[in-house]
Amino acid sequence: MSAPAAHSALKPAADTRWPAVLCWLAVALEGFDLVVLGAVIPQLLATQALGFTPEAATLVATMSLVGVGLGAATVGPIVDRVGRRWTIIACVTIFSVFTLLVAFAPNVALFTVFRFIAGLALGAVMPSCLAYISEHNRSGKTGKATTLTMTGYHAGAVAISLLAVFYSENWHLLFAAGGIAGLLMVPLLWWKLPESDEFLSARAAATAADGRTGAESGTRSATEVAPKTGMRGLFAGRFALVTIGVWLASFMGLLLVYGLNTWLPKIMADAGYEVSDSLVMLFVLNLGAVVGLVIAGWLADRHGTKPIVLMWFVLAAVFLAVLSIPMASQVVLNLVVFITGVFVFSAQVLVYAFVSAIYPATARGTALGMASAVGRIGAIVGPFITGTLVAAGIAYPWGFYLFAFVAVLGFAAMAIVPKAVSQPSATLAP
Repeated sequence: MSAPAAHSALKPAADTRWPAVLCWLAVALEGFDLVVLGAVIPQLLATQALGFTPEAATLVATMSLVGVGLGAATVGPIVDRVGRRWTIIACVTIFSVFTLLVAFAPNVALFTVFRFIAGLALGAVMPSCLAYISEHNRSGKTGKATTLTMTGYHAGAVAISLLAVFYSENWHLLFAAGGIAGLLMVPLLWWKLPESDEFLSARAAATAADGRTGAESGTRSATEVAPKTGMRGLFAGRFALVTIGVWLASFMGLLLVYGLNTWLPKIMADAGYEVSDSLVMLFVLNLGAVVGLVIAGWLADRHGTKPIVLMWFVLAAVFLAVLSIPMASQVVLNLVVFITGVFVFSAQVLVYAFVSAIYPATARGTALGMASAVGRIGAIVGPFITGTLVAAGIAYPWGFYLFAFVAVLGFAAMAIVPKAVSQPSATLAP
Protein backbone atom coordinates (compact mmCIF):
# COMPACT_ATOMS: atom_id res chain seq x y z
CA MET A 1 0.00 0.00 0.00
CA SER A 2 1.33 3.41 -0.96
CA ALA A 3 1.93 6.05 1.68
CA PRO A 4 -1.02 8.23 0.65
CA ALA A 5 -3.32 5.23 0.55
CA ALA A 6 -2.13 4.07 3.93
CA HIS A 7 -2.67 7.53 5.34
CA SER A 8 -6.23 7.61 3.97
CA ALA A 9 -6.95 4.18 5.37
CA LEU A 10 -5.81 5.26 8.82
CA LYS A 11 -7.76 8.52 8.73
CA PRO A 12 -10.53 8.51 11.38
CA ALA A 13 -14.09 8.15 10.10
CA ALA A 14 -15.08 11.44 11.76
CA ASP A 15 -12.45 13.24 9.68
CA THR A 16 -13.87 11.84 6.46
CA ARG A 17 -17.40 12.90 7.43
CA TRP A 18 -16.58 16.52 8.19
CA PRO A 19 -16.01 17.61 4.56
CA ALA A 20 -19.35 16.11 3.48
CA VAL A 21 -21.17 17.85 6.34
CA LEU A 22 -19.47 21.18 5.73
CA CYS A 23 -20.18 21.14 1.98
CA TRP A 24 -23.81 20.32 2.75
CA LEU A 25 -24.00 23.23 5.19
CA ALA A 26 -22.38 25.61 2.70
CA VAL A 27 -24.97 24.67 0.04
CA ALA A 28 -27.72 25.00 2.66
CA LEU A 29 -26.53 28.54 3.38
CA GLU A 30 -26.68 29.24 -0.35
CA GLY A 31 -30.30 28.07 -0.43
CA PHE A 32 -31.10 30.18 2.63
CA ASP A 33 -29.47 33.35 1.30
CA LEU A 34 -30.85 33.03 -2.22
CA VAL A 35 -34.46 32.43 -1.14
CA VAL A 36 -34.48 35.06 1.62
CA LEU A 37 -34.99 37.87 -0.91
CA GLY A 38 -38.17 36.32 -2.28
CA ALA A 39 -39.38 35.78 1.26
CA VAL A 40 -39.03 39.46 2.25
CA ILE A 41 -39.99 41.27 -0.97
CA PRO A 42 -43.72 41.33 -0.09
CA GLN A 43 -42.91 43.00 3.24
CA LEU A 44 -40.45 45.43 1.64
CA LEU A 45 -43.12 46.50 -0.85
CA ALA A 46 -45.94 46.62 1.68
CA THR A 47 -43.99 48.96 3.99
CA GLN A 48 -42.03 50.69 1.20
CA ALA A 49 -38.92 50.06 3.31
CA LEU A 50 -35.86 51.96 2.02
CA GLY A 51 -38.14 53.33 -0.70
CA PHE A 52 -38.77 49.96 -2.35
CA THR A 53 -41.07 49.96 -5.37
CA PRO A 54 -42.06 47.07 -7.65
CA GLU A 55 -39.46 48.30 -10.17
CA ALA A 56 -36.76 48.39 -7.50
CA ALA A 57 -37.68 44.90 -6.29
CA THR A 58 -37.47 43.60 -9.86
CA LEU A 59 -34.03 45.20 -10.29
CA VAL A 60 -32.74 43.71 -7.03
CA ALA A 61 -34.03 40.25 -7.91
CA THR A 62 -32.54 40.44 -11.41
CA MET A 63 -29.16 41.72 -10.23
CA SER A 64 -29.05 38.95 -7.62
CA LEU A 65 -29.48 36.33 -10.35
CA VAL A 66 -26.95 38.09 -12.59
CA GLY A 67 -24.46 38.04 -9.73
CA VAL A 68 -25.11 34.35 -9.13
CA GLY A 69 -24.58 33.56 -12.81
CA LEU A 70 -21.37 35.59 -13.05
CA GLY A 71 -20.05 34.00 -9.87
CA ALA A 72 -20.66 30.51 -11.23
CA ALA A 73 -19.06 31.39 -14.58
CA THR A 74 -15.89 32.91 -13.11
CA VAL A 75 -15.19 30.58 -10.20
CA GLY A 76 -14.09 27.60 -12.34
CA PRO A 77 -10.56 28.75 -13.21
CA ILE A 78 -10.10 29.92 -9.62
CA VAL A 79 -11.16 26.66 -8.00
CA ASP A 80 -9.05 24.68 -10.50
CA ARG A 81 -5.94 26.76 -9.79
CA VAL A 82 -6.21 27.96 -6.19
CA GLY A 83 -7.92 24.85 -4.84
CA ARG A 84 -11.31 23.77 -3.51
CA ARG A 85 -10.69 24.51 0.19
CA TRP A 86 -9.63 28.14 -0.16
CA THR A 87 -12.33 28.91 -2.71
CA ILE A 88 -15.11 27.53 -0.50
CA ILE A 89 -13.82 29.44 2.54
CA ALA A 90 -13.56 32.67 0.54
CA CYS A 91 -17.05 32.26 -0.96
CA VAL A 92 -18.73 31.59 2.40
CA THR A 93 -16.91 34.56 3.94
CA ILE A 94 -17.85 36.97 1.14
CA PHE A 95 -21.53 36.09 0.82
CA SER A 96 -21.93 36.07 4.61
CA VAL A 97 -20.38 39.53 5.02
CA PHE A 98 -22.46 41.09 2.23
CA THR A 99 -25.67 39.34 3.30
CA LEU A 100 -25.11 40.85 6.75
CA LEU A 101 -24.50 44.25 5.15
CA VAL A 102 -27.83 43.96 3.30
CA ALA A 103 -29.55 43.92 6.69
CA PHE A 104 -28.12 47.38 7.41
CA ALA A 105 -28.38 48.89 3.92
CA PRO A 106 -29.56 52.54 4.22
CA ASN A 107 -31.16 52.70 0.77
CA VAL A 108 -32.23 50.64 -2.24
CA ALA A 109 -29.05 51.41 -4.19
CA LEU A 110 -26.71 49.95 -1.58
CA PHE A 111 -29.15 47.11 -0.92
CA THR A 112 -28.83 46.20 -4.62
CA VAL A 113 -25.03 46.50 -4.65
CA PHE A 114 -24.61 44.37 -1.54
CA ARG A 115 -27.02 41.79 -2.90
CA PHE A 116 -25.18 41.63 -6.24
CA ILE A 117 -21.79 41.07 -4.56
CA ALA A 118 -23.29 38.43 -2.26
CA GLY A 119 -24.73 36.79 -5.39
CA LEU A 120 -21.27 36.49 -6.94
CA ALA A 121 -20.07 34.37 -4.01
CA LEU A 122 -23.37 32.48 -3.73
CA GLY A 123 -23.09 31.44 -7.37
CA ALA A 124 -19.49 30.34 -6.88
CA VAL A 125 -19.90 28.25 -3.73
CA MET A 126 -22.09 25.48 -5.16
CA PRO A 127 -19.79 24.47 -8.06
CA SER A 128 -16.85 24.59 -5.65
CA CYS A 129 -18.60 22.33 -3.15
CA LEU A 130 -19.72 19.86 -5.83
CA ALA A 131 -16.19 19.67 -7.24
CA TYR A 132 -14.87 19.02 -3.74
CA ILE A 133 -17.46 16.43 -2.72
CA SER A 134 -17.10 14.46 -5.96
CA GLU A 135 -13.39 14.10 -5.21
CA HIS A 136 -13.93 13.41 -1.52
CA ASN A 137 -16.21 10.49 -2.40
CA ARG A 138 -13.71 7.62 -2.52
CA SER A 139 -15.94 5.20 -4.40
CA GLY A 140 -15.55 7.27 -7.56
CA LYS A 141 -19.35 7.38 -7.95
CA THR A 142 -20.67 10.92 -7.90
CA GLY A 143 -24.45 10.41 -8.09
CA LYS A 144 -25.34 10.03 -4.42
CA ALA A 145 -22.57 12.39 -3.26
CA THR A 146 -23.86 15.16 -5.54
CA THR A 147 -27.58 14.71 -4.92
CA LEU A 148 -27.24 14.42 -1.15
CA THR A 149 -25.14 17.59 -1.07
CA MET A 150 -27.80 19.40 -3.10
CA THR A 151 -30.51 18.47 -0.58
CA GLY A 152 -28.80 21.14 1.52
CA TYR A 153 -30.09 23.81 -0.86
CA HIS A 154 -33.69 22.74 -0.29
CA ALA A 155 -33.12 22.48 3.47
CA GLY A 156 -31.89 26.09 3.49
CA ALA A 157 -34.84 27.20 1.36
CA VAL A 158 -37.32 25.49 3.68
CA ALA A 159 -35.60 26.99 6.74
CA ILE A 160 -35.92 30.56 5.49
CA SER A 161 -39.51 29.92 4.36
CA LEU A 162 -40.45 28.83 7.87
CA LEU A 163 -38.58 31.73 9.51
CA ALA A 164 -40.30 34.18 7.19
CA VAL A 165 -43.69 33.01 8.43
CA PHE A 166 -42.84 34.34 11.90
CA TYR A 167 -40.33 37.13 11.23
CA SER A 168 -41.20 38.57 7.81
CA GLU A 169 -42.04 41.94 9.40
CA ASN A 170 -38.44 42.21 10.63
CA TRP A 171 -36.68 41.58 7.31
CA HIS A 172 -33.39 42.87 8.75
CA LEU A 173 -33.32 39.90 11.12
CA LEU A 174 -33.64 37.36 8.30
CA PHE A 175 -30.68 38.74 6.37
CA ALA A 176 -28.66 39.08 9.58
CA ALA A 177 -29.40 35.44 10.47
CA GLY A 178 -28.00 34.21 7.15
CA GLY A 179 -24.90 36.40 7.40
CA ILE A 180 -24.11 35.51 11.01
CA ALA A 181 -24.64 31.78 10.39
CA GLY A 182 -22.14 31.90 7.52
CA LEU A 183 -19.54 33.82 9.51
CA LEU A 184 -19.84 31.34 12.37
CA MET A 185 -19.17 28.56 9.88
CA VAL A 186 -15.92 30.05 8.52
CA PRO A 187 -13.71 28.97 11.49
CA LEU A 188 -15.16 25.47 11.21
CA LEU A 189 -14.30 25.36 7.50
CA TRP A 190 -10.78 26.53 8.29
CA TRP A 191 -10.38 23.85 10.94
CA LYS A 192 -12.13 20.83 9.44
CA LEU A 193 -12.03 21.22 5.64
CA PRO A 194 -8.76 19.90 4.18
CA GLU A 195 -7.79 20.42 0.58
CA SER A 196 -8.97 17.75 -1.85
CA ASP A 197 -6.36 14.99 -2.20
CA GLU A 198 -7.34 14.47 -5.84
CA PHE A 199 -6.86 18.15 -6.61
CA LEU A 200 -3.44 18.15 -4.94
CA SER A 201 -2.41 15.04 -6.86
CA ALA A 202 -3.66 16.42 -10.17
CA ARG A 203 -1.86 19.73 -9.62
CA ALA A 204 1.36 17.95 -8.68
CA ALA A 205 1.13 15.74 -11.77
CA ALA A 206 0.46 18.70 -14.03
CA THR A 207 3.37 20.62 -12.53
CA ALA A 208 5.69 17.66 -12.98
CA ALA A 209 4.58 17.16 -16.60
CA ASP A 210 5.00 20.84 -17.42
CA GLY A 211 8.44 20.88 -15.78
CA ARG A 212 9.94 18.08 -17.84
CA THR A 213 12.59 19.28 -20.26
CA GLY A 214 12.36 16.27 -22.54
CA ALA A 215 16.16 15.88 -22.33
CA GLU A 216 16.03 12.09 -22.37
CA SER A 217 13.60 11.51 -25.25
CA GLY A 218 13.42 14.90 -26.90
CA THR A 219 9.62 14.81 -26.87
CA ARG A 220 6.87 13.92 -24.45
CA SER A 221 5.05 10.67 -24.93
CA ALA A 222 1.26 10.71 -25.21
CA THR A 223 0.94 9.49 -21.62
CA GLU A 224 3.06 12.39 -20.32
CA VAL A 225 0.79 15.11 -21.68
CA ALA A 226 -0.95 16.88 -18.82
CA PRO A 227 -4.74 17.31 -19.12
CA LYS A 228 -5.79 20.76 -20.28
CA THR A 229 -7.03 23.07 -17.55
CA GLY A 230 -9.78 25.69 -17.36
CA MET A 231 -11.88 26.48 -20.42
CA ARG A 232 -9.36 24.73 -22.69
CA GLY A 233 -10.12 21.50 -20.88
CA LEU A 234 -13.85 21.84 -21.64
CA PHE A 235 -13.34 21.76 -25.40
CA ALA A 236 -10.42 19.35 -25.73
CA GLY A 237 -11.26 16.54 -28.14
CA ARG A 238 -14.60 14.83 -27.50
CA PHE A 239 -15.08 16.97 -24.37
CA ALA A 240 -16.44 19.66 -26.71
CA LEU A 241 -19.53 17.53 -27.38
CA VAL A 242 -19.90 16.78 -23.66
CA THR A 243 -19.66 20.48 -22.81
CA ILE A 244 -22.27 21.56 -25.35
CA GLY A 245 -24.67 18.82 -24.23
CA VAL A 246 -24.42 19.46 -20.49
CA TRP A 247 -24.69 23.24 -20.98
CA LEU A 248 -27.92 22.81 -22.90
CA ALA A 249 -29.26 20.27 -20.40
CA SER A 250 -28.39 22.56 -17.48
CA PHE A 251 -30.14 25.47 -19.19
CA MET A 252 -33.30 23.40 -19.68
CA GLY A 253 -33.14 21.95 -16.18
CA LEU A 254 -32.94 25.28 -14.35
CA LEU A 255 -35.54 26.80 -16.67
CA LEU A 256 -37.92 24.14 -15.37
CA VAL A 257 -36.91 24.51 -11.72
CA TYR A 258 -37.23 28.30 -11.56
CA GLY A 259 -40.23 28.49 -13.88
CA LEU A 260 -42.18 26.06 -11.69
CA ASN A 261 -41.03 27.46 -8.34
CA THR A 262 -41.91 30.99 -9.41
CA TRP A 263 -45.26 30.49 -11.12
CA LEU A 264 -46.80 27.17 -10.04
CA PRO A 265 -49.13 28.70 -7.39
CA LYS A 266 -50.35 31.36 -9.85
CA ILE A 267 -50.85 28.87 -12.69
CA MET A 268 -52.84 26.50 -10.49
CA ALA A 269 -54.90 29.37 -9.08
CA ASP A 270 -55.72 30.46 -12.64
CA ALA A 271 -56.78 26.87 -13.32
CA GLY A 272 -59.48 27.24 -10.68
CA TYR A 273 -57.82 25.66 -7.65
CA GLU A 274 -57.94 27.42 -4.27
CA VAL A 275 -55.03 29.80 -3.63
CA SER A 276 -54.24 28.04 -0.34
CA ASP A 277 -54.15 24.70 -2.17
CA SER A 278 -51.83 26.20 -4.78
CA LEU A 279 -49.36 27.24 -2.07
CA VAL A 280 -49.51 23.74 -0.62
CA MET A 281 -48.65 22.41 -4.08
CA LEU A 282 -45.43 24.46 -4.08
CA PHE A 283 -44.43 22.88 -0.77
CA VAL A 284 -45.33 19.41 -2.08
CA LEU A 285 -43.32 20.06 -5.25
CA ASN A 286 -40.19 20.84 -3.22
CA LEU A 287 -40.79 17.93 -0.88
CA GLY A 288 -40.78 15.71 -3.96
CA ALA A 289 -37.51 17.35 -4.97
CA VAL A 290 -35.76 16.18 -1.79
CA VAL A 291 -37.05 12.62 -2.17
CA GLY A 292 -36.10 12.65 -5.84
CA LEU A 293 -32.55 13.73 -5.08
CA VAL A 294 -32.01 10.79 -2.74
CA ILE A 295 -33.52 8.24 -5.14
CA ALA A 296 -31.78 9.64 -8.23
CA GLY A 297 -28.34 9.59 -6.62
CA TRP A 298 -28.73 6.00 -5.48
CA LEU A 299 -29.91 4.85 -8.92
CA ALA A 300 -27.19 6.80 -10.73
CA ASP A 301 -24.47 5.10 -8.70
CA ARG A 302 -25.96 1.68 -9.42
CA HIS A 303 -26.85 2.03 -13.10
CA GLY A 304 -24.78 4.97 -14.37
CA THR A 305 -25.56 8.66 -14.34
CA LYS A 306 -26.39 9.17 -18.01
CA PRO A 307 -29.15 6.51 -18.25
CA ILE A 308 -30.83 7.84 -15.11
CA VAL A 309 -30.68 11.50 -16.14
CA LEU A 310 -32.21 10.58 -19.52
CA MET A 311 -34.99 8.65 -17.81
CA TRP A 312 -35.55 11.52 -15.35
CA PHE A 313 -36.01 14.09 -18.11
CA VAL A 314 -38.48 11.82 -19.93
CA LEU A 315 -40.53 11.18 -16.77
CA ALA A 316 -40.45 14.90 -15.94
CA ALA A 317 -41.92 15.62 -19.38
CA VAL A 318 -44.66 13.02 -18.87
CA PHE A 319 -45.80 14.29 -15.47
CA LEU A 320 -45.56 17.95 -16.48
CA ALA A 321 -47.94 17.15 -19.32
CA VAL A 322 -50.23 15.29 -16.90
CA LEU A 323 -50.50 18.46 -14.78
CA SER A 324 -52.30 20.13 -17.70
CA ILE A 325 -55.26 17.79 -17.11
CA PRO A 326 -57.94 19.11 -14.66
CA MET A 327 -58.22 16.88 -11.60
CA ALA A 328 -61.19 16.75 -9.27
CA SER A 329 -59.32 15.03 -6.45
CA GLN A 330 -56.94 17.23 -4.48
CA VAL A 331 -55.14 14.13 -3.21
CA VAL A 332 -54.46 12.88 -6.74
CA LEU A 333 -53.36 16.33 -7.86
CA ASN A 334 -50.89 16.67 -4.99
CA LEU A 335 -49.57 13.19 -5.72
CA VAL A 336 -48.90 14.17 -9.34
CA VAL A 337 -47.25 17.43 -8.19
CA PHE A 338 -45.08 15.44 -5.75
CA ILE A 339 -43.95 12.99 -8.46
CA THR A 340 -43.28 15.90 -10.81
CA GLY A 341 -40.99 17.41 -8.18
CA VAL A 342 -39.18 14.08 -7.84
CA PHE A 343 -38.11 14.16 -11.48
CA VAL A 344 -37.83 17.86 -12.39
CA PHE A 345 -35.43 18.96 -9.67
CA SER A 346 -33.14 15.94 -9.55
CA ALA A 347 -32.81 15.79 -13.36
CA GLN A 348 -30.92 19.07 -13.15
CA VAL A 349 -28.71 17.89 -10.27
CA LEU A 350 -27.89 14.64 -12.09
CA VAL A 351 -26.39 16.79 -14.85
CA TYR A 352 -23.98 18.17 -12.24
CA ALA A 353 -23.19 14.63 -11.07
CA PHE A 354 -22.39 13.64 -14.66
CA VAL A 355 -20.11 16.67 -15.04
CA SER A 356 -18.31 15.86 -11.76
CA ALA A 357 -17.56 12.34 -12.94
CA ILE A 358 -16.53 12.82 -16.55
CA TYR A 359 -14.15 15.82 -16.43
CA PRO A 360 -10.61 15.51 -15.03
CA ALA A 361 -9.75 17.23 -11.75
CA THR A 362 -7.80 19.91 -13.62
CA ALA A 363 -10.99 21.13 -15.35
CA ARG A 364 -13.75 19.90 -13.01
CA GLY A 365 -14.30 23.19 -11.19
CA THR A 366 -14.50 25.10 -14.46
CA ALA A 367 -16.88 22.51 -15.93
CA LEU A 368 -19.24 22.69 -12.94
CA GLY A 369 -19.05 26.47 -12.77
CA MET A 370 -19.89 26.94 -16.45
CA ALA A 371 -22.69 24.34 -16.37
CA SER A 372 -24.16 26.21 -13.42
CA ALA A 373 -23.67 29.60 -15.09
CA VAL A 374 -25.42 28.56 -18.30
CA GLY A 375 -28.15 27.02 -16.17
CA ARG A 376 -28.62 30.35 -14.41
CA ILE A 377 -29.52 31.88 -17.76
CA GLY A 378 -32.31 29.34 -17.92
CA ALA A 379 -33.26 30.36 -14.38
CA ILE A 380 -33.87 33.89 -15.67
CA VAL A 381 -35.56 32.85 -18.92
CA GLY A 382 -37.94 30.34 -17.27
CA PRO A 383 -39.85 32.77 -15.02
CA PHE A 384 -39.88 35.39 -17.81
CA ILE A 385 -41.44 33.10 -20.42
CA THR A 386 -43.90 31.64 -17.93
CA GLY A 387 -44.81 35.12 -16.71
CA THR A 388 -45.55 36.12 -20.29
CA LEU A 389 -47.97 33.18 -20.59
CA VAL A 390 -49.57 34.16 -17.28
CA ALA A 391 -50.02 37.75 -18.46
CA ALA A 392 -51.63 36.46 -21.66
CA GLY A 393 -54.01 34.29 -19.64
CA ILE A 394 -52.89 31.02 -21.25
CA ALA A 395 -50.43 29.67 -18.65
CA TYR A 396 -52.90 26.88 -17.92
CA PRO A 397 -52.56 24.52 -19.73
CA TRP A 398 -49.96 25.91 -22.15
CA GLY A 399 -47.38 26.54 -19.42
CA PHE A 400 -47.27 22.81 -18.68
CA TYR A 401 -47.03 21.97 -22.39
CA LEU A 402 -44.07 24.35 -22.57
CA PHE A 403 -42.43 22.77 -19.53
CA ALA A 404 -42.92 19.27 -20.96
CA PHE A 405 -41.30 20.36 -24.23
CA VAL A 406 -38.35 21.87 -22.34
CA ALA A 407 -37.87 18.55 -20.50
CA VAL A 408 -37.80 16.76 -23.87
CA LEU A 409 -35.12 19.22 -25.02
CA GLY A 410 -33.14 18.41 -21.84
CA PHE A 411 -33.36 14.72 -22.76
CA ALA A 412 -32.16 15.45 -26.30
CA ALA A 413 -29.22 17.52 -25.01
CA MET A 414 -28.00 14.70 -22.75
CA ALA A 415 -28.64 12.08 -25.45
CA ILE A 416 -25.91 13.58 -27.67
CA VAL A 417 -23.33 13.40 -24.87
CA PRO A 418 -20.90 10.47 -25.13
CA LYS A 419 -20.99 8.22 -22.07
CA ALA A 420 -17.22 7.86 -21.89
CA VAL A 421 -14.37 10.16 -22.90
CA SER A 422 -10.77 9.00 -23.16
CA GLN A 423 -8.15 11.03 -21.34
CA PRO A 424 -4.38 10.68 -21.24
CA SER A 425 -4.53 9.00 -17.85
CA ALA A 426 -7.95 7.40 -17.60
CA THR A 427 -11.29 6.63 -19.18
CA LEU A 428 -14.33 7.69 -17.22
CA ALA A 429 -17.79 6.30 -17.83
CA PRO A 430 -20.37 7.81 -15.46
